[in-house]
Amino acid sequence: MRKLALAVLCLTFLAGFAFAQNKTIILVRHAEKNAPVEGDKGDVDLSSDGRDRALRFAKVAKRFRPGEIFATAYKRTQQTAEPIAKLRGKAIQIYDAAKHPELIDLILKSKSKRFVIVGHSNTVPFLANLLAKKEVFKQLPDTEYGVVWVIRITNGVFKKLEVYPY
Repeated sequence: MRKLALAVLCLTFLAGFAFAQNKTIILVRHAEKNAPVEGDKGDVDLSSDGRDRALRFAKVAKRFRPGEIFATAYKRTQQTAEPIAKLRGKAIQIYDAAKHPELIDLILKSKSKRFVIVGHSNTVPFLANLLAKKEVFKQLPDTEYGVVWVIRITNGVFKKLEVYPY
């Protein structure tokens, strides 16, 4: 009985510790995409400029040493995440853009401390607002591709958001 009580106490402590870790979350909208063609259902590849931008993003994100990399199920987000995933030797984890609270919960409970999340013009600001727990950011213009959002969480609490061009 003592062993069981000790195990429960240890698990409770460790769960609280994992939630309270400091986290750095790098958010980025996918890079430039090809123009849609009939029948592609909106899931298009990156353009040549987009592939170049994805490589530039990888160089920027590399300095943060992300432990986990997330992208939506669309080709353009996965292709944007691919260069940093290769540099870091990490698999791209697919997330459901309709379930941001679940993604945030997963990140806050993860043992990793640094994350890359590749999203869309409407999901990146939405996710930043959820993490900041206030509505500050609006949907990005369709022409905006060159911004990285770095969010810092300390002891499970939003502390800082920095926005950088790249």
